Amino acid sequence: MPHTSFVQFIKSFILIYLMQRKEERRGKKNILLFGGSSFFNDVGSEMITPLLPFYVTQLGGGGVAVGLLSGLREGLSSIAKLIGGFLSDREGKRKPVIFLGYLISSLLKLLLFFTNSWQQVLAVISFERIGKTRDAPRDAVIAISTKKKGNGFGIHQMMDSMGAIVGISILILLFWKLNLDYKTIFIIAGLIASLSLIPLFFVKEPKYEKNKENIFKSIKGIDRRLKYFIFVSCIFTLGNFGLYMFLVLLAKEITGSVFASLFFVLIFNLFFSLFSVYFGNMSDRIGRKKVLILGYTLFILVCVQAIFIRGEVFLALIFASYGLVNAITSADQRAFVADLSGKNKGTAIGFYNMVVGLVNIPAGIIAGIFWNMGSGVMFVYLSVVALVSLILLLFVRMK
Repeated sequence: MPHTSFVQFIKSFILIYLMQRKEERRGKKNILLFGGSSFFNDVGSEMITPLLPFYVTQLGGGGVAVGLLSGLREGLSSIAKLIGGFLSDREGKRKPVIFLGYLISSLLKLLLFFTNSWQQVLAVISFERIGKTRDAPRDAVIAISTKKKGNGFGIHQMMDSMGAIVGISILILLFWKLNLDYKTIFIIAGLIASLSLIPLFFVKEPKYEKNKENIFKSIKGIDRRLKYFIFVSCIFTLGNFGLYMFLVLLAKEITGSVFASLFFVLIFNLFFSLFSVYFGNMSDRIGRKKVLILGYTLFILVCVQAIFIRGEVFLALIFASYGLVNAITSADQRAFVADLSGKNKGTAIGFYNMVVGLVNIPAGIIAGIFWNMGSGVMFVYLSVVALVSLILLLFVRMK
């Protein structure tokens, strides 16, 4: 009898082990598939985004218009992120929301072809960001697909950034070598972005318990530590709102060349992609807070560099450093939120994205006003804001 019990125990142990291994393999596969979708979508996005500041200014928009564009890209999408996360929790299905988000994003990219004023560009780009309904449910699936969340989000971010590298490389070829105009490039970018739908057909979605609470009750139940971290992230976002676009304009000012600016964007994405997994793994090992402190500190240094910048070498250093800032903070912040998000991960992650996204709107406008006073003035302001966020970050509690 004892022998029979021992054999049963061994069989059960082996069965559980095999089931866990199967779940791990499925989880890794899902992360790679989501990474594939993000890759194609970002190829299309990166063929468009670096051109937007130049396209807007060509159509008569100034610094405030560029700042508003930068803010609206994230700000108006933020409500969609919360709704997408909540719906995926309530229905217990995340994949349909993710698919719809990528579909909307692809279609709206194509609509840029028909824009003839900077106001129309703002409208199309804002509605394109409704596709961000995919973000919270996708991140929720990634969060439960692996125990090493930093690594999981790092892998996804790396593939996303690789798409950016390919996208900017194609853009340089089309814009520089083939001399294609803005609208033709927008069409090609939209077609490539539509390929992001293909990997989603192969995602195996885990089963979830449906959330029967309304959206307000779900938000109220979010961990207090997470709410404070969201507050800190909002302060940081006032500085790191969408600085990318202003750095592109700064590169154009210094070099006098759109093409040179695109090469600096390539440097940014190269560092972003190469180090995302490394810093994601680091946050799993030494803790998210320590890694974020590093990222916030480096961002301050980037802003200080930009105040005194002179020449192409320093430009390359700034774009490389800013790529590192995003490699450090992007995946780590998402993993941090996932750690504290509880059972309703879609709603919690969506709420984080919504609040931080809404902050992008005033942040972009304020930065645009300072930019019109002078690029140095704007970077002084960003340095001060980043320093405040760093001090507040020191009081974030994980346990």
